[in-house]
Amino acid sequence: MALTIDFKQTSDETLSMALQGSLDSDTAPELDSAFTESIGPSTKVVALNMAGVTFISSAGLRVIFKTLKLMKSRGGQVTVTQMTKGVRKVFEIVKVMPDLTVFASQAEMDEYLSEIQRREA
Repeated sequence: MALTIDFKQTSDETLSMALQGSLDSDTAPELDSAFTESIGPSTKVVALNMAGVTFISSAGLRVIFKTLKLMKSRGGQVTVTQMTKGVRKVFEIVKVMPDLTVFASQAEMDEYLSEIQRREA
């Protein structure tokens, strides 16, 4: 299954994407390229809406971990919202959940991102 990446909101400090489809060895390079092209030197938050992700493999996890490592090195973070139960279980199994900021809804994450941008203005 293909992966669709929809850029929802971007600013100098925040990159927000909605993902749809399968995040596996075939599609992980596409997400990695999207991160490489979109994360600028001042990006501090990468926000992922994963409501549409139906499957994630180790290749998909590697791309997210790589991005998480980059954001942490800058004092930033990766936030995730609306993971399906199956995808959430994969993240729990690999014990990455404590390093991610997870929100229950898109509205909750949007409010958080808006607050960050208000503080920086």
